[in-house]
Amino acid sequence: MNRTTKNLLALQRDEITLCETYRRLARSEKDAGRQAVFVRLLQDEIRHCDALRSHTGCEVAPDVKRVVRYVWTGRMLGPAFVARQMERREKGTELGYARYCKGAEFVQIGLDERRHGEELTRLAAGVRLSYMSSVVLGLNDALVEFTGALAGFTLALNDPRLVALTGGITGIAAALSMSASEYLSTKTDRKGEKHPLRAAGCTGAAYILTVGILIAPYLIFSDALVALGVMLAAALLVIALFNYYYAVVRRESFRRRFLEMAILSFGIAGISFLIGYLLKLIVGVDV
Repeated sequence: MNRTTKNLLALQRDEITLCETYRRLARSEKDAGRQAVFVRLLQDEIRHCDALRSHTGCEVAPDVKRVVRYVWTGRMLGPAFVARQMERREKGTELGYARYCKGAEFVQIGLDERRHGEELTRLAAGVRLSYMSSVVLGLNDALVEFTGALAGFTLALNDPRLVALTGGITGIAAALSMSASEYLSTKTDRKGEKHPLRAAGCTGAAYILTVGILIAPYLIFSDALVALGVMLAAALLVIALFNYYYAVVRRESFRRRFLEMAILSFGIAGISFLIGYLLKLIVGVDV
């Protein structure tokens, strides 16, 4: 098998994988506009598969793992995220045609792939992310403030269960307070892009979920300092996952956002840890 045939087979596998992905996304999409986009892209990919099959003379199976990954990503993280992922894939396929294939037929397919990338860009940009700011508010506050609070509690109390109890009470109270603030803030917003109760729910849910992740190590480990270390690692993971999602959807720099949020959270945690130590010395209480 020569090099050109191998390249064509690789492109054919990409195309049939995209076919199956768009078919499943169109089937599960409830929004009529987005569904129409996926159906249109599917029809183009079917034509591309037929053209490649006429040159290779082979039937190629889709990459099932990639199809499942795209579909479940769409279900769990929303259409904007999966559209950005598919956009990258379409641009990669376009480069494949430009690099390996010659002839008017392949030039047209390459142009189709470029158009697909543009359509997916518009689709992702058109998805309303009105409640993203509410989620960011809850997550940011929980990570920045609560990480610091737990670090301070750890040294001041030195008992993982007591830290978890104190942190849980503080976290729930803070989540309710943040939800109430977001509700009032959204209600006074004249633009009216968000429903006040939904916005408050997103903020509170993001806060409580983060609190649950951060206090979990104190319920698992018997050593307070070990629990502190695991909590900080969990905070770093949450920061990385959230900022990766945000960077993909908003097409922003992951590194810049990640470093900014990590420095804030860990900086405040370090300061709180020192404050807890100083207060313990000043008050003279040893729990």
